[in-house]
Amino acid sequence: MGISALTPPTRSEDIVETVLEFPDNRLLISLCGEFDRNLAQIEHQMGVHVLRRGNRLSVIGDKAAREQAGAVLRSLYARLEAGRGIEAGDIDGAMRMGRPMPDTKLEGSEQIEMFHGGGGIELRTRKKPIEPRTEAQKEYVKNLFANEMGFGIGPAGTGKTYLAVAVGVTMLISGAVEKIILSRPAVEAGERLGFLPGDMKEKIDPYMQPLYDALNDFLPAKQIQKLTEEKRIEIAPLAFMRGRTLSNAFVVLDEAQNATTMQMKMFLTRLGEGSRMVITGDRTQVDLPRGTASGLADAERILKGVKGVTFNYFTSKDVVRHPLVARVIEAYERDEAQG
Repeated sequence: MGISALTPPTRSEDIVETVLEFPDNRLLISLCGEFDRNLAQIEHQMGVHVLRRGNRLSVIGDKAAREQAGAVLRSLYARLEAGRGIEAGDIDGAMRMGRPMPDTKLEGSEQIEMFHGGGGIELRTRKKPIEPRTEAQKEYVKNLFANEMGFGIGPAGTGKTYLAVAVGVTMLISGAVEKIILSRPAVEAGERLGFLPGDMKEKIDPYMQPLYDALNDFLPAKQIQKLTEEKRIEIAPLAFMRGRTLSNAFVVLDEAQNATTMQMKMFLTRLGEGSRMVITGDRTQVDLPRGTASGLADAERILKGVKGVTFNYFTSKDVVRHPLVARVIEAYERDEAQG
């Protein structure tokens, strides 16, 4: 990469400064960000000080923090060398992964096979590349490609549904599947909305909006409209799945904790030839009537150990929304543990 680490004269056994040299000053400017905001983010989250001196960055802090920050800076510089930009989320991802950002691209069947050979992950959608930002997310994406049925279980903001839809779009673009089917139970989150106005689509769209939001991140609006008209993208309530056989499709059930046991069994048995099925949910946010068992909890218990079915679990450490979201989740978890 052309980056060298320089160690200043040792004043004690444990030095307090590591100096990194970056040969391309233009890329270094991008690495630092406008008004050095990228460096400020690294300093704040990693507990170090980073000073720029010409084409060098001095990282000041304890040994472990210096080494980790140095790895992140090298990783982000390599990303810029590859012609890719840096956003706040990319910096967060580099810090979580603790090693160079992934560079394996999943676009067509050859890239999907290359993924199984190991290395990093990059999902290519029509609008932007998507990268797992934690080890749990990376393992989750790997399992979605490798198995016919996968469960993603964990708190809000951990990327369960977002990554599942990204994998589905990647597989649709590559021709690995013919269509994407996205579903969720039409259950209100603690509020009674009454009868909504409009036709059937207008009534169910508010429940399906999070799935539309994810799709809009990966595909242009005109393409979504075209694929929807061709029935190559379907977004429908869970109740609409009864009686269907879903073949050559990438199928996602979101908010699965709000499916009853019978609904879950019905959905899982829709799987047809050439399809992948992903079930995502958060066990702490069940909106079913009191006394009604969650189909997600039952499926987790019944299907553990079944060949071809994988379970991936996320924690507050995998939250990739605002950092405060992780702290809110942790506070609720502590309160539940004490109760």
